[in-house]
Amino acid sequence: MSSTIDLTALKQRMRDTWMAGDFGVIASYNVKLGEQFVSRIKIQPGMKVLDVACGTGNVTLPVARAGATVTGVDIAPNLLEQARVRAAKEGLKIQFDEGDAESLPYPDASFDIVLSMFGAMFAPQPEIVAAELLRVCRPGGLIAMGNWTPTGFTGQMFKTTAKHVPPPPGVPPPVLWGDEATVRQRFGSGVSKLTCTPQIAEFRYDAPPAGVVELFRRYFGPTQTAFAKLDPAGQTALAADLENAWVQANEAKDGTTFVRNEYLEVHGVRA
Repeated sequence: MSSTIDLTALKQRMRDTWMAGDFGVIASYNVKLGEQFVSRIKIQPGMKVLDVACGTGNVTLPVARAGATVTGVDIAPNLLEQARVRAAKEGLKIQFDEGDAESLPYPDASFDIVLSMFGAMFAPQPEIVAAELLRVCRPGGLIAMGNWTPTGFTGQMFKTTAKHVPPPPGVPPPVLWGDEATVRQRFGSGVSKLTCTPQIAEFRYDAPPAGVVELFRRYFGPTQTAFAKLDPAGQTALAADLENAWVQANEAKDGTTFVRNEYLEVHGVRA
């Protein structure tokens, strides 16, 4: 990470980006995905579990249903508020805290399982994130992540957007968390065992690709923020490129959109 980066300003921009739009709308399409992710983790009642960059609770809620004592942490207070409402509706007792994946507000070795699905991967200093995930997990405990891959559909979407709106200089691409060699390097000797398994997220939308681009443009903070940085001609060009990417990947033939999106599931045992 370049020392010329104003980290405080960058963090504030990232927080603002995730607070823009209404991520809950986007997350609502991925509820099953969170449940599937949790179903592959052996959660025992009473275990202490942390969900890092928990968003609106797609992973936190199924963990709580499994009987664990779960805490969710995120930088965006509006997402935490949605998560609290969802938990309350189900009568689930979950602690939701505002906090940063690079500076988790918990003591060392305080959780049996530390999770992050499509969350911690976006923090700008991945080595610090890896160190924090390891720090708060007890020895012998599990660290589990779901991370978009560079070659999967989301990885391609990030690439497409970056052509129009370059990412902040000096910040490693988030999708490197979806590259097994990089993950192994980042966790290093902090884990005694590490398994990386490619998984498929099924994206289904009732709208055609143009409608899906509009959905993300309206509700997904990073897409909304990218469009806001462009003039009208730039916005038109970005929309066309994004729509083309969805059209190319779309397997549906009935006017809806169905895309298979690869992510890497990481399970590491804390050394």
